[in-house]
Amino acid sequence: MKSFLRSLSAVAVLALAAAAPAHAAVETYTFDQAHTHVGFSVRHLFTPVKGEFKEVTGSIVIDRDNLGNSKVEVKIPAASINTNNDRRDSHLRGEDFFFTEKNPEITFVSKSITVGKDNKGTMTGDLTMRGVTKPVTLDVEVLGFSGTGPGTIAGFSARGVLNRKDYGINWNKTLDQGGTLLSDDVQLEIDVEARIPKPAPPAGAEVKK
Repeated sequence: MKSFLRSLSAVAVLALAAAAPAHAAVETYTFDQAHTHVGFSVRHLFTPVKGEFKEVTGSIVIDRDNLGNSKVEVKIPAASINTNNDRRDSHLRGEDFFFTEKNPEITFVSKSITVGKDNKGTMTGDLTMRGVTKPVTLDVEVLGFSGTGPGTIAGFSARGVLNRKDYGINWNKTLDQGGTLLSDDVQLEIDVEARIPKPAPPAGAEVKK
């Protein structure tokens, strides 16, 4: 009888192990641009003015068992900036701000990531903008994972503040009544949906719609 129970327990353990979601120790996700938003806001006089970058690519190498081993790399075409005002966007692309003709790309490479049991933490990395590289620290949150293996989708968010003058973006105007037209601080709001790409079908294979 005891032998039978031990065998039954072993079968149950194997069944549970087979049913449990499994994933590789390290997985590489790429940004889904259609569901990713890189936004910012800057105070203009009294009111925050919001903008975004319409184009962004990136990858996240994730160790789900130890998120601290993960790494993030991001590339943004600076000319894709959009604040819903063509005149302002043209000014932002010019020499007073991003000088995109000379500095076409904004990049970020993470250096360290710390995430607690509540899936919230911080990420520090090197941000390069207008040809200047400086460290920044962002508050991050892992929003979740759906599935395992190719096709898996994951969500992340990041928030932070940076000083634009650290990157040589100094343009401003002094107001007659005191103060400045623009704030130096830039609020960042980043939401990312990323996925493990599915392998391309073999050449000549029929693609199901």
